[in-house]
Amino acid sequence: MSDSELPMESVQIVAEILRLFRERGDSEYGGESITQAEHAFQAADLALENGADSTLVVAALLHDIGHLLHNLPDDAPDQGVDDEHEELGGRWLEKRFGPAVTEPVRLHVAAKRYMCASDPEYYNLLSEPSRVSLALQGGPMSAEEVAEFERNPFHEAAVRVRRWDDEAKIVDKVTTPLEGFVEHIERALALS
Repeated sequence: MSDSELPMESVQIVAEILRLFRERGDSEYGGESITQAEHAFQAADLALENGADSTLVVAALLHDIGHLLHNLPDDAPDQGVDDEHEELGGRWLEKRFGPAVTEPVRLHVAAKRYMCASDPEYYNLLSEPSRVSLALQGGPMSAEEVAEFERNPFHEAAVRVRRWDDEAKIVDKVTTPLEGFVEHIERALALS
């Protein structure tokens, strides 16, 4: 889609997302050896490789957008601070996208807690920074929380985003550049 075919609001949203990544994407990704942008692009590429539709590709790309919106230090989890980036990002996104994008973003931390509760081996796959943040985020879900999570119509999409999130931590991995995701952002906006 060309800019002239997009509603002005969509053009502005695309520009806003690009600006956020350009201005804040070079920040450290929570104790990992990659940046926020590298992590986001890797997650979105994994979504593409797994045949996800544009809304889920955008959810993977923007699942940690909350980290680009707050002014906490990169090592906030090490200081015992849960930045609640999933809620911050979810609120920011719901003003711009529909639930097929916003809900997997809002639920991707809950998906980590869910997976730790429902698959005992999953915890062993988490990086050390993910284990630190898990403790701040409430640890594995209770049986009641698992049942509630499974009732959410977007829980499976959130689990998919979570898996890509966990895999998207490879140093020096070549990815699709930011501009390569614009078409998916435009499609997701058109469906919102």
